[in-house]
Amino acid sequence: MQSESLIIYIHGFLSAPTSKKAQLMKESLAQQCFKHQYIVPQLPCYPTHAAEYLWELLATKSVASDVYLIGSSLGGYYGIWLRERLIAEKTDIGCVKLVAINPAIKPYELLCNYLGDNVNPYTEERFTLTEQHIAELKALKVSQLSHPEDCLLMVQTADDVLDYRQAVNYFQSSPQVIEPGGSHHFDHFEQHLEKIYDFFGVLPPVDHNRG
Repeated sequence: MQSESLIIYIHGFLSAPTSKKAQLMKESLAQQCFKHQYIVPQLPCYPTHAAEYLWELLATKSVASDVYLIGSSLGGYYGIWLRERLIAEKTDIGCVKLVAINPAIKPYELLCNYLGDNVNPYTEERFTLTEQHIAELKALKVSQLSHPEDCLLMVQTADDVLDYRQAVNYFQSSPQVIEPGGSHHFDHFEQHLEKIYDFFGVLPPVDHNRG
């Protein structure tokens, strides 16, 4: 009997499992006719804690199953790191694929603008970002992707937070979806869900008899 696939959505900075894209995917998956697990963890605010939390979440799972990661913004950066560690250390896992949505390639530069006190608008959690946390982000950097063909990049060129060209360059050996316009939120995300499922290989059979 085939193991159930595991889909993990990794949210971005100052975000949460209740974010729009995470919820759109949850609603979509609930309507599909194939089995899987869908997890959207609430990440700790600090980089090392977030990375440890993600690793422990998967390290405790002993099922020999495929793992599909979806990372948005800072979640894309975490997703890159997590995927590489899974490939290197977790031998009982199957295929590990990543979809990176408007990913932060150099978040240690961007988050310098957030040094000091912050409040997560979703959870109302208060936290203080320091230079030490910027150093923690740098320590998670992955210089080169393993099996880049198993990563799908999705960016919109009018991203108002990140320079999409950094991601295009970083994922140059990976399949890419580059849409003109849009925003950092990745507008009309719901229109790309089937593309994501197809890349993961978890799409149910298409009924060609339907209107």
